[in-house]
Amino acid sequence: MSRTAKRIVVVVSIAFFGLVLADTLGAFDQRDYFEVPHGNHSHFVPKDRDTSIPISQFPTRPPNDNERILPDGQIVPR
Repeated sequence: MSRTAKRIVVVVSIAFFGLVLADTLGAFDQRDYFEVPHGNHSHFVPKDRDTSIPISQFPTRPPNDNERILPDGQIVPR
């Protein structure tokens, strides 16, 4: 394998793993909430949550398409 081919493989590999890392961190996530696993269930927390409210106070179901989660954990219509 030539030096140029090795460099291309390295650059493509770095780009691929960069995209995988960005996706893992939620860079491409369009939802306005994220899921937090909590024992045998999950809580659905808005990205702009009020940090003074514990995670356990947030809903255990995701909002429907016509709903949203407020920073205090209430699910309300859009």
